This record gives sequence, structure tokens and C-alpha cells, in this order.
Amino acid sequence: MQNLLYTIAVVLVILWFLGFLVYNVGSIIHILLVIAVIAILLRIIKGKEI
Repeated sequence: MQNLLYTIAVVLVILWFLGFLVYNVGSIIHILLVIAVIAILLRIIKGKEI
């Protein structure tokens, strides 16, 4: 019985860590998308310089 509880605890900790990691990566992707949109808007406002 203790082995089963230990296994369940380890699985829950791993799932919690993966959820935490995915949440942080998702927020980083959104921040990068906002930065990219701002850069594109600044380029359009300043004029096309290629």
C-alpha cells in the first residue's frame, strides 16, 4: 500500500511540474508575440526600410 501511495505522489508531483512548465512557456510565447507585433507596427509607422 505504501508503494502505491508513493507512486501516486510521484506522478502527481511530475504532473504538477509539467503543468507549471507548460504554463510558463505559454506566457513566454505570448510575450514574444506581443513584442513581434510591436516591432512590426513600429516598422510600418517608420516606413519600410529594407
